[in-house]
Amino acid sequence: MPGGAKPQLAGWGGLSVPGRELRSERLEEVARGLPLTRGLGRSYGDSALPPPGVTAVAGSVRADRILALDPARARLRAEAGLSLRDLAWTLLPRGLFPPVVPGTQFVTLGGMVAADVHGKNHHVAGTIGRHVTGLRLLTAAGEIVDCSRERSPDLFRATIGGMGLTGHLLELELALDRIPSPWILQETRRVAHLDETLAALAESARDWPFTVCWLDALASGRALGRGVLIRGRWAEPGEAPGTPPRPLRGPAVPFRLPGFALNDLSVRLFNAVYRASFPARLRRSVVHPQKFFWPLDAVRHWNRIYGARGFTQFQCVLPESERPGAVRRFLAEAARRGGSSFLCVIKDCGAEGEGLLSFPRPGVSVALDLPMRRDTRALVEALADVVLAEGGRIYLAKDAFVRADQFRAMEPRLAAFARARDRWDPERRLRSAQSVRLLGDPA
Repeated sequence: MPGGAKPQLAGWGGLSVPGRELRSERLEEVARGLPLTRGLGRSYGDSALPPPGVTAVAGSVRADRILALDPARARLRAEAGLSLRDLAWTLLPRGLFPPVVPGTQFVTLGGMVAADVHGKNHHVAGTIGRHVTGLRLLTAAGEIVDCSRERSPDLFRATIGGMGLTGHLLELELALDRIPSPWILQETRRVAHLDETLAALAESARDWPFTVCWLDALASGRALGRGVLIRGRWAEPGEAPGTPPRPLRGPAVPFRLPGFALNDLSVRLFNAVYRASFPARLRRSVVHPQKFFWPLDAVRHWNRIYGARGFTQFQCVLPESERPGAVRRFLAEAARRGGSSFLCVIKDCGAEGEGLLSFPRPGVSVALDLPMRRDTRALVEALADVVLAEGGRIYLAKDAFVRADQFRAMEPRLAAFARARDRWDPERRLRSAQSVRLLGDPA
């Protein structure tokens, strides 16, 4: 390192600690005795950072082989370090695709399982955990264990969404989706306010597998919740171009922008320009799958836009049908407290997954990117209080600042998760900076 600086492990939002990854094609060898495995480091908070005092974690990215692919049965077995990008571009020419994908392709399959990721189709497909049929783990005791819904089901359920705290994930088996073409038929239009936004999501969910709304997070008053509806489905062969899509490689942000570049004025300007780029009436088009599923990946190193201080994301799910107005109250509080964000996304969530700490539940998910400022921690805690009062929950893969008492109060499944850990890791050898902060694991 230049000048003798210690190597750092960082999250996507900019949080960093001294440490390094030990990488090998044989993940089980380097992971033994270590508290955590990291993938591509795209967790926004501290879930993929080691606990205090630990300076080495396992890195999975060299353990990235496809072990078996059965197109006839639409089944995959792969190592946990395989990236979603590599998998997607292997599957698309074969008329297959992962059944659930998150908002970035730069994530490993192991990370997807650990966070039990969801996508624009959660209301119909659930989380990735619903489609996982088997896992192979290196446990805290040094055993290699195969688990599923039939074999060691407590370990299986605790690992899905368990943030890597139940074992080092080595391999997984996954059911895939068959797709009619590798292109997406998309419809977009502007929405004027929150009532219209929520109605558009509900109406779209009846016929469209992929639905999401981008919101202008700084809008208030009658304009609160205005934004853009985006919905889509896989295009049929007669609707799609005759040539297959190719992976896109967009421009990169070359350096971290100065802190003053991102402020309320620049965010308001961006939001206005972005919203104006969409039509007031429905516009239908056939789009590249990369642009539809992973629009932020079009700009490499986009996190540098937030400058040296970085950013965090606050993502929650609110039971809107049980508590009408929950989303409005949450957005109003965020706007009142100056939650400047050029990325605010809401989408419908369907049934709760089987993972013991899986994030989604029936309701509406809201995600806000927040620049790191002096008051960011206080803002996150205030938003968490709103979520708690509304009966919602937060997403651990995005969290950096929620207090332990807040998380425990909004998560009634913690006791079952603790029982699984008591069986498989009673000494809490597997832990992270996040588990120390939220679960009271030993530092």
